[in-house]
Amino acid sequence: MIAALTALATQVQAWMAGGGLVFARIGPVFALVPVLGERSVPARIRLVAALAMTLVVAPAVAPRIPLPAPDPIGLVLFVGGESLVGLILGLSLRLMILALMMAGTKAAQATSLAQAFGGAGVDPQPAMAQLLVMGGLCVAAMSGIPERLAQLLVLSYDLFPAGIWPSPEGVAQWGVERVAHAFALSFSLAAPFVIGAGLYNLALGAINRAMPQLMVAFVGAPALTLGGLVLLMLSAPVMLAIWAPAFLSVLGNPVAP
Repeated sequence: MIAALTALATQVQAWMAGGGLVFARIGPVFALVPVLGERSVPARIRLVAALAMTLVVAPAVAPRIPLPAPDPIGLVLFVGGESLVGLILGLSLRLMILALMMAGTKAAQATSLAQAFGGAGVDPQPAMAQLLVMGGLCVAAMSGIPERLAQLLVLSYDLFPAGIWPSPEGVAQWGVERVAHAFALSFSLAAPFVIGAGLYNLALGAINRAMPQLMVAFVGAPALTLGGLVLLMLSAPVMLAIWAPAFLSVLGNPVAP
């Protein structure tokens, strides 16, 4: 009986150690991942979700996790590498939400709505950005992000083997490419507002030159605001339809250029 209990205790300790090493990678992901990692979600909910995901992922990846060195330095290096991989995965997904936020901010600035109705969320941002971010989060939730995230975490052990630190040069190049992709996507989404505002201001300048007596500021500002809201109503579904495949692509392969 004592031998059986000793063997069971040893097995349980091995499971707990393996689960802790898996949690070292999953924890940073759930601090940044869209929907579950939002600042408006209580920290306890995120912790429970991360632990639940650990129970799902750990049995699938446990055979691929080598035991770290028994000394404290080896353990710290192992956990640090896993946490860094988790941050990379989480940031790749968080940048897609930031792309929506930047697109909404650009659209609001182009339509003179950047300061109106600000502060609707945890982070102060224009109403257009808040609307697009909430729409993007709803799209991400409806796309089955828990199942896709579990699949990504299991496959991440093929992209980033456990116990091996990512290459600093590779991480730097990946960061530049991801940030550039986020900025390019945000400008593409906000392009109708930027182009429309540019044409509108050119037309308003021509009218002002032709009719100097007309107070174009009193006429143009309300028209620009109304046009921006109408354009948002028409283009928001298209913007989210363009953003959703890009988000799923990053969710499927976060290190792709």
